[in-house]
Amino acid sequence: MKQAREYPQVKVSKKAEHAIIKGHPWVYFNEITEAQPFENGELLDVVSQKGSYLGTGFANENSKIRVRLISRNANDKFDEAFFERRLRHAIDYRKTVMGDDFSNCRLIFGEADSFPGLTVDRFGDILVAQVLSLGIEKRKKMLFELLAKIFAQDNQPIRGIYERNDVAIRELEGMEQYKGFFPLEGYPIPDSTETTITENGITYAVDFENGQKTGFFLDQKYNRLAVAKLSRGKRVLDCFTHTGSFGLNAAKGGAEYVLSVDISESAVEMAQKNAKANGLDGKVEYLAANVFDLLPKLSEGEMINRYGKFDFIILDPPAFTKSRQTVESAMRGYKEINLRAMRLLPRGGYLATCSCSHFMTEQLFVKMLHQAAADAGVSLRQIEARQQSPDHPILWNVEETNYLKFYLFQVV
Repeated sequence: MKQAREYPQVKVSKKAEHAIIKGHPWVYFNEITEAQPFENGELLDVVSQKGSYLGTGFANENSKIRVRLISRNANDKFDEAFFERRLRHAIDYRKTVMGDDFSNCRLIFGEADSFPGLTVDRFGDILVAQVLSLGIEKRKKMLFELLAKIFAQDNQPIRGIYERNDVAIRELEGMEQYKGFFPLEGYPIPDSTETTITENGITYAVDFENGQKTGFFLDQKYNRLAVAKLSRGKRVLDCFTHTGSFGLNAAKGGAEYVLSVDISESAVEMAQKNAKANGLDGKVEYLAANVFDLLPKLSEGEMINRYGKFDFIILDPPAFTKSRQTVESAMRGYKEINLRAMRLLPRGGYLATCSCSHFMTEQLFVKMLHQAAADAGVSLRQIEARQQSPDHPILWNVEETNYLKFYLFQVV
């Protein structure tokens, strides 16, 4: 006799059924054909048109993503032990793939770790979390306490967990925006929202209260190292520098001179502090400017006299698109900066260029680069094609986890 399930059910369309069978964990609101009453943020079962079990996930009628699956195993029991196993699996994976870099890495990467809507970054003994789904929000106390327990048992106790829930997408899930330390029982609230980390031998101050995302972009760790290897003796222009990481890696790699540029004056100030802390301030100059305005001016006589010529340009812009509707305008933005950089570089110069938006697919990004090179009248000799570091794992059946494109070229 078939065992009765304790969760309410929703029946989904054939399209959704096929997507789930292929491994995608989302069910959209317009894919549900029948639904039993359910409570937002709680678990429900997803079944096919014929009533076959497809999976169990968090429900939320406030979201276009009506169900976020966490399991496709009908025998799973979603108790504390289940979530502790999941957390340990995620942490053990990072220990394996990150090795000595485990102290500063992404511990939980949402759907890639079967924790939909949860991001957790580790900066030494501080964890910074972002909760974007109601199902996780309702269980975060348990999850955060388990994280503290796991690290304590591993003799790597944390000082606190800071929540960066100051993002608008939470409101689409019916949650409020806020940020602050989570009150972990037995853990005093840290008295600072800044910490320091060391990555690729470079020390950074991380402002996890006010910095972008969780305070530092960990996904480019090994791409920065690849840039450092090409930088010896080069004059480097580091665009969209943020906390200065690419420029500092270039300087540490032996660059003759680095100009790091960002539109944010506060970002430039933080980058300058990082340069000074690493004894690299004599090699790196900083400029608060709009890269779109600056690139065409750098080929003019006055600017050449001021900054000289560059033979290595790094383009690490923020995501120009966060939806499919704005991909076309994003393409124009990416093409503009890449075209300008290609024109600015001499033959034999080097270009590092990337996109961190999953909506800007590999195919679209490559198409844009071909167009920019053609318009600039240059050819691109590919050195490397890279992606995000392995603490941000890519699930082949969840395209949203594959977001970072990173190319190194020689312009010929």
